Formats: sequence, C-alpha cells, structure tokens
Amino acid sequence: QVQLVESGGGLVQPGGSLRLACAASGRISEFYMGWYRQAPGKQREMVATITSSGSTMYADSVKGRFTISRSSGENTVYLQMNGLKPEDAAVYYCKKITNPSVWGQGTQVTVSS
Repeated sequence: QVQLVESGGGLVQPGGSLRLACAASGRISEFYMGWYRQAPGKQREMVATITSSGSTMYADSVKGRFTISRSSGENTVYLQMNGLKPEDAAVYYCKKITNPSVWGQGTQVTVSS
C-alpha cells in the first residue's frame, strides 16, 4: 500500500502563504488525489482534488487562493496556499482517493497574528 507523508505546515500570519507537499512512497501518477483539512470541533472537509490528467476542483472557501498541483517527475502532490485566513487553520491531510483510499498523517497549519 502507498504511504503518504505531508510536510510544509507551520505558523503564518493572516495574508501569508504556505506550500504543502504530499510525498508518496510509490507511483501515484494514475490516481485521483486530494487535500483535506480538519479544524478543531469540525468535520474533515475536502479542500482540493486533482485527477491523473490534471483536472482540479476546489472548495468554494479556498477557490482563487489555493492551487493543487502534481509533479510529473516525482510522486508528490502540492497545495499552494495564498492569502491565508484564520479560518484556514487546521490539520491538512493528503489523500489517495482512488480505491483503496489512503490518508497521510497530516500537517498542522496555524494562521495567527
């Protein structure tokens, strides 16, 4: 089974940017991938997805601010987050959506002045 490890989280001020990376232990170029987040007291929600051909979808709350992408030459999916807001603070998880689904452990994003 493919393992996923997220990185790039941290503390940023409102309006700041972060780039998250999801590194896979094996080939993921064929798979439907996504980024999800879970804030304290809330359900985990989909943030962005990307197909094997590069088609993307975004939650309305992040549209225009976040960009999901994947590298052709490496087993990595990225999430570029710009214009961060306090409500974006959460643990961000990478997911292999294609069955069997796989979750990463998550990386913490804190947005605070």
